[in-house]
Amino acid sequence: MLNTMMDESLTSTTLEYEEWGDPRHPPDYERMCAYSPYDNVRTKAYPIILATAGLNDPLVNCWEPAKWVAKLREHTTSDNVILLKVNMGAGHQGASGRYDAIKEEAFELAFLLSAVAN
Repeated sequence: MLNTMMDESLTSTTLEYEEWGDPRHPPDYERMCAYSPYDNVRTKAYPIILATAGLNDPLVNCWEPAKWVAKLREHTTSDNVILLKVNMGAGHQGASGRYDAIKEEAFELAFLLSAVAN
């Protein structure tokens, strides 16, 4: 998240400075770093995780959750599943179209039920 917010060439980053802060300013950077998922991964036991991404998301590039999942897998001390699912036809709000959105929701619910059953 911090790398993306520091890239002024991306469409939405400078528009988000008012809400999130400007990471080029040290106080804003420190505040953002405190809640940045990637920057807060530690070596510990993580629960079962499903991270989702949309290939066509203009706000959160799909490599951001991919990097986060890779870092989680590297640092976890548990055997719990840490899964990344990239929807190749989705944007920031997930799949578009009623049936695609229902399929996406069904996948997430099936994952949740599987996690609870184990």
